[in-house]
Amino acid sequence: MSDERSNTSVRSKPAARKRDLLDEESFHAAISLERKRAERSRKAFLLMLLDLGKLQAGQQNGNGLGLQKVLRVLAASVRDTDVTGWHTNHTVLGIIFTELSLESRRSIASAMLSRISGLLYNGLRFDEFNQITISYYVFPEDWDYHVAHRPSDPTLYPDLERPDIKSKLYSLTKRTLDFIGSACGLLLLSPLFLGIAIAIKLSSKGPVFFRQQRVGQFGTPFVFLKFRSMYVNNDSKIHREYVMSLISGRAERQPSNGNGKGVYKLTKDPRITTVGAFLRKTSLDELPQLYNVLRGDMSLVGPRPAIPYEVEAYQVWHRRRVLEAKPGITGLWQVSGRSRVGFDDMVRLDVRYAMERSFWLDLKILLLTPQAVLLGEGAY
Repeated sequence: MSDERSNTSVRSKPAARKRDLLDEESFHAAISLERKRAERSRKAFLLMLLDLGKLQAGQQNGNGLGLQKVLRVLAASVRDTDVTGWHTNHTVLGIIFTELSLESRRSIASAMLSRISGLLYNGLRFDEFNQITISYYVFPEDWDYHVAHRPSDPTLYPDLERPDIKSKLYSLTKRTLDFIGSACGLLLLSPLFLGIAIAIKLSSKGPVFFRQQRVGQFGTPFVFLKFRSMYVNNDSKIHREYVMSLISGRAERQPSNGNGKGVYKLTKDPRITTVGAFLRKTSLDELPQLYNVLRGDMSLVGPRPAIPYEVEAYQVWHRRRVLEAKPGITGLWQVSGRSRVGFDDMVRLDVRYAMERSFWLDLKILLLTPQAVLLGEGAY
């Protein structure tokens, strides 16, 4: 590892590194770009952060000599393909070490931390070294799906955590629409809720509502609600196995009563009750998710909320559908593809929505949803 990087040290000049030092906005954009590059190349990258706040504050008249000294020391380990900039302006310096082996990323990160720490220790005065705090983050991350908090580290997603003014305005408008829409929906549809609840109780034993842990934005888990459409105490193995084959691209289309082309979904699931089949066909089983929208776990429009064992099987780029947008009751996939398209195409639709989302796109999807429900294609 050290031999690979030492070959570039002769070409590294402090002056060049100073010109290449990105501002906070540009560096955050570089992290976003590197995530996408890593997804395509199946490589990893290391984000190393050096908190220079105390060192900068201790410099006489704030002349920045401490920063230049640090950059000169780091020049021996920063390649031309690596990116240096401010993760937090004039406080936290960031370095993106690119194109790391995916399999060895943890050991490489540990070796790089030791190397950088050693260079700073040898190149700075002891009191200067003690004023620097070093941390590091590796992408792609190893997500733990069995915890009650989000598995993704916000440090690797500053572009998603700190949206611009336009995005903030959209988020505020979207949340207002979600709150008003879900509250009105719960109130106006309460008689229908009662009728569905009675039908469920009369047709089979068990609770009215089905509760399940789902994966929200950034991987944050939440309790998801639906009207129960299956018999109780059923085995989820049949669904788990089909989902695994679907994600891997091995699933075959199942017979459909619609256009005859088939769908990527279990169409003859023995776990589903007679009433449940009707609820699924008409999407009425989804209505309790209005409560999830009211709580803020979901939105009216967004990607379909994922099941934890589904996310465990994701490729790295698949995670974008749970990172870049809050899950929704309806979405671009539901109105333009639904179960008629394969899993990768579903993810592409979700990512496209995340990139193009706007108030008008949300409104268009909401207006197209009743038509998609009435046609019933892809609904099982």
